[in-house]
Amino acid sequence: MTMIDPRTEIKEFLTSRRARITPERAGLPAYGGNRRVKGLRREEVALLAGVSVDYYVRMERGSLAGASDGVLAAVAAALQLDEAERDHLFHLARQSGTPAGPRRRRPAGPVRPALRQVLAAVTDAPAWICTGRYDVLAANRLARALYAPVLAGARRPANTARFVYLDPDAASAFFVDYDRVARDVAAKLRMEAGRNPHDEELIALVGELSTRSELFRRRWASQDVRLHRSGRKRLRHPVVGRLDLDVESMDLPADPGLLLNVYTAPAGTPAADGLALLASWAAGQEELATETHAPS
Repeated sequence: MTMIDPRTEIKEFLTSRRARITPERAGLPAYGGNRRVKGLRREEVALLAGVSVDYYVRMERGSLAGASDGVLAAVAAALQLDEAERDHLFHLARQSGTPAGPRRRRPAGPVRPALRQVLAAVTDAPAWICTGRYDVLAANRLARALYAPVLAGARRPANTARFVYLDPDAASAFFVDYDRVARDVAAKLRMEAGRNPHDEELIALVGELSTRSELFRRRWASQDVRLHRSGRKRLRHPVVGRLDLDVESMDLPADPGLLLNVYTAPAGTPAADGLALLASWAAGQEELATETHAPS
């Protein structure tokens, strides 16, 4: 696997999104009961988007080069794309317009000392910095304690996607909503692939997961995409038990490709008490696995 081919990504993404929209859902009459395609026909998408059938067929065959923002927005509306899917379509269009070749983004890291200071200053909440492909690059002490199951392996940097798909027993014990987490991880990696199809480390990760996990192959084939955003994570920590935490995932504009993640809990909740207990436990440990050193 040498690259993620933007043309193939475009074709499979548009085809999969078209297949899920029925004429009724699109507000179109469904003439006849024997439709040979699942979802909308190409000519129906073209009609809804206000483009010629030939033009849309070229798009769905993988050619988005030269497509204006207006045309892309019209296609997104016709296919009823959500925000993440719309962004993904625009990312694919930008990649379609770039010359072929080993173009890749500047590798993320190392994490700047000032960012490590920020992490260290956050003492009451787990906080860490990762890449869009889920490499854990830096973490504060509470995050190391919280993510002890993820950091338990010897490989560095630890990678949450590998943990979820290649250690499913441990991951399903740690993540209460394991199925949703697995779906979201694959969808966010697909989003990252749309942004950076020539990222060699991302290509290697997708190849490894595809080879070793049948579940990942199914999730990847769905073409689903998701943004890194706020949400709720429900965890079963091996020491302090159940933790229902709010997560904020923030881009770092000065460090493209890096994300700051912070987990918190409302005061007075069992989860807040659990984080306090976790902090006490972590303070009593002589050594915790870190983002740079695996357990001895």
